[in-house]
Amino acid sequence: MDWLSHYFNDQSEFIQMAIGLAVLAVLAFVARYLVATMLQRLLGRVRDHVGNRFTRTLLDPRVLERAARIVPSLVVQLGIGLVPFLPTTPMLVIRNVAFALTILHGVRTVTMLFSVMVERSLEHDAQHRAMALKSVTQLLAILLYCGAAIVIIATLIGRSPVVVLSSLGALSAVLMLVFKDTILSFTAGILISSNDMLRPGDWITMPQAGADGDVVDISLHTIKVQNFDHTITTIPTWKLVSESYKNWRGMTESGGRRIKRAILIDASTVRFLTPAEIDKLSHIALIRDYLQHKAQDVAQTNAQVAQRLGPLGSEPVNQRRLTNLGTLRAYAQAYLETHPAIHKQMTIMARLMDPSPTGIPLELYCFTNTTAWAAYEGIQGDIFEHLLAFLPELGLRTFQAPAGADMRALLENLQHGGSPASLPAPHSAQAAGH
Repeated sequence: MDWLSHYFNDQSEFIQMAIGLAVLAVLAFVARYLVATMLQRLLGRVRDHVGNRFTRTLLDPRVLERAARIVPSLVVQLGIGLVPFLPTTPMLVIRNVAFALTILHGVRTVTMLFSVMVERSLEHDAQHRAMALKSVTQLLAILLYCGAAIVIIATLIGRSPVVVLSSLGALSAVLMLVFKDTILSFTAGILISSNDMLRPGDWITMPQAGADGDVVDISLHTIKVQNFDHTITTIPTWKLVSESYKNWRGMTESGGRRIKRAILIDASTVRFLTPAEIDKLSHIALIRDYLQHKAQDVAQTNAQVAQRLGPLGSEPVNQRRLTNLGTLRAYAQAYLETHPAIHKQMTIMARLMDPSPTGIPLELYCFTNTTAWAAYEGIQGDIFEHLLAFLPELGLRTFQAPAGADMRALLENLQHGGSPASLPAPHSAQAAGH
């Protein structure tokens, strides 16, 4: 009978221990629910009636919800010693695990507070300052998690955190390699924010990274760029300090976007204007003053040439005359200066570039008074469409490579006994971009 009595006593101890653990677990979860409810209701009222931004950040519902998760592990730490008949070793293990969970949830609460701070800063402060705060808080979060990991490991193995930390000294080279990008990115983030080099919403172009679009996010390690084809390019933060890129913010803030494109003029169509053509062109309002001024200037110059050369001065080859290409350049300049969509406070210029095997480039250099992409393209298209349509008025045409239709016409002409010179000149036109 003694062995039976001992058996029931042993069973009774086990049952008491199991009941104690179950009660402790229930108390832990009930305490979490009660504390979460109280925090949300009581502190929520305080948050709603306080205008202080720091207080509203500290009492954010997400922060309070994370803080409530600390309660169960605290209850377990305080109550595990009251469980009857629980051996010392399991009690220490459970207590250490509960302590580790307390540290983990505490760090997660602080990091959530950091996230809320960044959100509030984005709502009220300048974006580049908010991005600097985001980089700092992300670095602090990494340091907190590293410190928490050291404390948790030390707790689980029953050693001092100093011992664990000192043992990591031998791994310092490895740690430097692991955290190399973090250190570089943090330094780069400070430089970017302090020098205002980049902000969310900036349009940047970085060909070596395949980025051409708007910055949508700046974090400690990466910068996300949404390209114009709606793809996302992720660039390491430190690359924006060590490598070059183009930021179009200056263009956006200036209110003008540059047009720099050329029309390729067929060199074989460049010639002098006849008096009849000049008289006809004088009816065009944009170049009337130009032609009158040039006529006076040319007449004065030719009179001087006649005095100097005598009879030879009357030869056309020795006289100064207007060309159709120069008149086109003057017309393009006047057209840009009077165009309502061209920014009058910025450079406006029509210039001839070096002749090339593909023609003589007449380049237009000016700025629109809007930076919106669609409007900019519309203005640019209107300008070049008008100038291309105006070319025949001056006897000019654009240069273009022979197309299939041109080659077929040439072959048909040769088959019928004609010559290439009898073929009609190409009449289609196009502008070439630079």
